[in-house]
Formats: sequence, C-alpha cells, structure tokens
Amino acid sequence: MTAAAPGSLGHALRAIPPDARRVLLGCFVAQMGLGCGYVFGPTLKYIVAEFEWSRAAFSAGGAPLLLAMALASPLVGDLTERFGTRRVVALATLLLGTSLWLFSQMESLLTFYFTCALFGVALTGLGDIPIGALASRWVDRGRGLVLGFVYVGSNLGGALVPLAAVALAGFASWRVGLSVIGAVAVLIILPITWWTLREPDRAGPLDSVDELDAVPEEDGSLDLSQALRTRTFWVLAFTLFTFYFYYLAVNQHLVPFLSDLGYSDAKAAAGFSGAVALGIVAKLGIGLVADRVQSRTALLANFALLTFASWLLLAAGTAGALPVFLVAHGFATAAENVLLPLIVAHCFGVRNLARIYGALMLALAPGGILGPIFAGAVFDRTGEYTFAFAVFGVLNLVGLACLLLVRRETAGR
Repeated sequence: MTAAAPGSLGHALRAIPPDARRVLLGCFVAQMGLGCGYVFGPTLKYIVAEFEWSRAAFSAGGAPLLLAMALASPLVGDLTERFGTRRVVALATLLLGTSLWLFSQMESLLTFYFTCALFGVALTGLGDIPIGALASRWVDRGRGLVLGFVYVGSNLGGALVPLAAVALAGFASWRVGLSVIGAVAVLIILPITWWTLREPDRAGPLDSVDELDAVPEEDGSLDLSQALRTRTFWVLAFTLFTFYFYYLAVNQHLVPFLSDLGYSDAKAAAGFSGAVALGIVAKLGIGLVADRVQSRTALLANFALLTFASWLLLAAGTAGALPVFLVAHGFATAAENVLLPLIVAHCFGVRNLARIYGALMLALAPGGILGPIFAGAVFDRTGEYTFAFAVFGVLNLVGLACLLLVRRETAGR
C-alpha cells in the first residue's frame, strides 16, 4: 500500500498519537451537536402555520439565542478552565436535549424566545470555546488541519438534522420531530464524549503532527487594546457583520424560500442539507491548503465566492442557478470557520489570538440577529425575499472591497 504523502490528511491524522485521536473523535462528536442549530429552518412553516405567527416574529427567536451565546461565552470559557471540557460538554448536551424537548412542548411566543436562550447556551457549550481549546492542547503543529477535521462534525450534524426534522414532521408532527432529535442527540453525544474527552497529561500540547500550519510566535504580536486601534480589526469586524447578516438569514429562510418556489418540503430540506454537507469538503480542503496559501489571499477568494453566492440567490428560480448557489454558499460559509482564526493570527500574531478573536465575534450578535429578522420582515411585507437578497449581495460586495484593506499589523503602526 502506498504511504500517504507528507502534508496529506491521512499522513497528518496517522501522525497523531492514539490517545489524541480518541480525544479528537470526541471533539468531532460534540461538534455534531451543533447541527441541531439547523432545526429551525425546516420546521419554520409547520410552527408558523400552527401558531399563526409571522415569519419575522419566528425569526426574532435568533435574538435571545445569539445574545445568550455571546453572554455565555466567557462563562463557558471559565468553566472549561475550572472543570475541564468533558464536564462542560456533558452539561451542554443535557441542556441541548432539554431545550429541544421544551421547544416541542411550547404553546406561546414567549416560551419560544426563552427556550431559544437556553438553546444558545447549550450550543455555546458544544462549540468552539471548549472543543477548540481541548483540541489545541492535544495537538500543536498541524492545528489548523486538525481543527478543520473536528469542525466537520457540525456540518455532518447540520446535514442530518434538517432531513430528520422534515421526515419526522411529515410522519408524525414537528413536536415529535424536535423531541426525538433531542433524545437521539443526548443518547449519542453524552456517552461518547464522556468516554473520549479528557485533558492531556501534561500542560503543554503534544507536538505530534508534522509541520503543516504551525504559526510562529512573533515578537510583534498585538494585545487586544492595540488591535482595537488598528484599521484591520474594524475591517474584519464589519465583514463579519455582513457575513452573519447574510449567512444566518439564509440558514433560517432558505428552506421556506425554496418551498415558495415550488419545491417540496423534502426537496427543499435536501437542498439545504446538501449545502451544509458540502462544508465537510470545504473545511478539510481549507485545512489541507491553509499553510500553502497566504491567509489574506485565501480570505479574499473565499469572500468573493460568498459574494457570488449571495447574488445568485436573486436568480435561484432560473434553471441551473440553484445548484451553483448551493455549492458556492455551502463551501464559502464553511471555509470561513477555518480561515477566520488563521487571518487573525496572520494580522495580529498568536499570543493574544483568543481575546482578539472573541472581541471580533461580538459581530455575531448584531449581524446574526438583524439578518433573519430583516429577511422575515421583507417577506411579511412584500410576500417574497427579493429585496432582502439584493441587500445581502450589496453588503457582501462592500465587505469584499473592505477586505482589500486587511494587512499584517504591528505594535508600532
């Protein structure tokens, strides 16, 4: 059998010690739980029809969810340091199952908003803070590739959950679907992560992967206060705002939009799941080439693809446009997860990456809250999404132009 070429995914994964592989498997499974966050789009029409809510009111559930994620992030980080990733993930998994059960029992919009907040805390506990921290402790060199592999778990979960939600809603009801998905998530994630996740025996990370994407410790690394005074920080913050304004709105409204075009609920959910599943290829591909392409160049190319996808939405009803959109959208949105920490390290250095990355992620709240509400309000007012999609395209084009200003920053500049 021919040995895997140096720098390939197989070569990198085989270079990781068995103990670390088991931990990374647990990280992967925990990330699958994030796929439950994709349950809202496929169930939107069922829930709105039963309660006679507007789509804007339903979409407003993203506000407490994202605010809870933002506020829970420091707490999750502190609990991870105090008690370890395994306990944090176990608690988050139980909260995930509880939230989905509460969704299945809700009878009012207020209950929906309250449960969205609990759901946001659960997703944060399964997300990048505890999982990224643990994976980074176990692996030093090749970290970008390994994180790309771990993050694929959310795409696999996100591809399966919409299909399951639509199938269960059609077979029984949306209430049964949500409760079953929550129960299955707990039964899979809890035992596997409890068995696999543990902290390394020594404080430092294991230097176990060949030199693929190790970022050197630069003397010119900036701290958060210095980064806040740079042009690059605010350019990245704005482009993250436009990204989440577009991305989370499309996540929530794509399935009902395709249904409005005449696709069956099953085909609409399959199209959405396909776009999410493509993220598996995107994250692994970006992880493999991240060290061989300049971070700024990769970011510009990926955001150009994202902008192209957002404009394609306006032509999604024409023959051939929808498959191209799904491919471009699915690849670009998934690749962003891997590229963002790399561009932050490139521009500001690695010593204070977590603080700077965390500050940039505050853009998630306004972008992620306003985007879905805006799209829902446009539909409620006009009966279609055309104007909302045009705004997405313009904002992404402006964000792409702004990214040309991104540069490596130093303390003296």
